[in-house]
Amino acid sequence: MNTRTRPTTTPVPPVEETRYEEELAQGLVKADEDAFAAIYQRWGALVHTLATRSLGDTHEAEDVTQQVFVGAWRGRHGFRPERGTLGAWLVGITRRKVVDALAARTRRLSLVESAGQDITPARLVQPALDEVLDRVLLVEALSRLPQAQRDVLCMAFYEDLTQAQIAERTGVPLGTVKSHARRGLHRLRTAVGPGAAHDTCV
Repeated sequence: MNTRTRPTTTPVPPVEETRYEEELAQGLVKADEDAFAAIYQRWGALVHTLATRSLGDTHEAEDVTQQVFVGAWRGRHGFRPERGTLGAWLVGITRRKVVDALAARTRRLSLVESAGQDITPARLVQPALDEVLDRVLLVEALSRLPQAQRDVLCMAFYEDLTQAQIAERTGVPLGTVKSHARRGLHRLRTAVGPGAAHDTCV
């Protein structure tokens, strides 16, 4: 009977590489900025690639990548090497941030659809409208809206406030808030273009 054991196929990282990763992890926990910079250089591209594949949007992936490393820095004391490698920990954070980004995208689209359903004739709805509305927060046209309309839309998009909540926060009558939302969305729908600009609500 053949008693020889089969060679393992599990890749074993070089000792130097494992040791280097452990040093980076220790530096992160100690708030070493040089170690953190090395961590970003080592895993930043991986995080961005994972986010891009999941979200299908480079701009959102850049935001998620930034959130991942900011979250890693702020939550560095939560890293436990006995539970896995530093790279695996970062991938786990990336997955959670991607889920958050997808959920936020869904909420924004629902708000836009809900606010605009009474003012948009069916003949004006184009096949790619959902994609355009998904990027509407980054469109330069938003900055050209009157201040009152812009404020209402920003509170709805970014803070997930209902129109009633916006009215309560601002002291503006609910009917006026609804009017600002309708007029603002109407202007965005007619003025929005393919070129995206920086977020003007932050």
